[in-house]
Amino acid sequence: MRNTAKITTAVLAAGALTLGLSACGSDKDSGSGDANATLTVAATPTPQGEILTHIKDNLAKKAGLDLEVKEFTDYVTPNTAVQQGEVDANYFQHQPYLDDFNKKNGTDIVAVPGATVHLEPLGLYSKGVKKLDDLKKGATVALPNDTTNEARALKLLEANGLIGLKSGAGYDATPKDVTSNPRNLEFKELEAAQLPRSLGDVDAAVINGNYALEADLSPAEDALVAESPKDNPYANFLAVKKGDEDDPRIQKLAELLTSAEVKKFIEDKYDGAVVAAF
Repeated sequence: MRNTAKITTAVLAAGALTLGLSACGSDKDSGSGDANATLTVAATPTPQGEILTHIKDNLAKKAGLDLEVKEFTDYVTPNTAVQQGEVDANYFQHQPYLDDFNKKNGTDIVAVPGATVHLEPLGLYSKGVKKLDDLKKGATVALPNDTTNEARALKLLEANGLIGLKSGAGYDATPKDVTSNPRNLEFKELEAAQLPRSLGDVDAAVINGNYALEADLSPAEDALVAESPKDNPYANFLAVKKGDEDDPRIQKLAELLTSAEVKKFIEDKYDGAVVAAF
């Protein structure tokens, strides 16, 4: 049985949080260090929540792990929940995003060593355009508005010859860093979860893999162009508040997330739309 709590959250701008995270205490006993306590993990629904639920239903009991999965629909709350101690860990993000989040919010969340799990290739999608060459001049392209994913989207466009970015543009690149735009593309910045719904209002949109999957879009089949997994820094991992990396429950989950059984699950279920990173 799927034992998850679907939590719909208001979309928050990560750079404008005023939660006083460092001062917030926890109303939840995390059970850190107790291998028998329930491990509660926050995740976005697809594919992270599905992967965790597969572990919960098929692998956790044998490993002696009592796993609870809580699903969130945005990219902010899973980190604030870890920082505040409302959950023990999260699984939804890549390193550039986490670095940016920690810097902006004064949080101290870290990746669990050896628990990098998968990549969701970012893709450019369109309802009206069937191939990249048909993207017209002056087309409007929607981008995710969080810092690292916007830069990632711009780098995807650059890699496919649509734009050029100034030398040295890194993980915080924005449309202001575009130095060459031969098709005079217009950029519309939206919260990542809204991008699939924007396809009827724009000519194309760069959509994160998990939100594409939730909208029945496949990077392998539907994207005009998609990221290559080779040497890609955007793989997703298990993350915790600093100091909790050695929690025995976290170590058990890390082993399960990078097991042969989970790799086969990813390959069989997602058919290239999600790629194992271990």
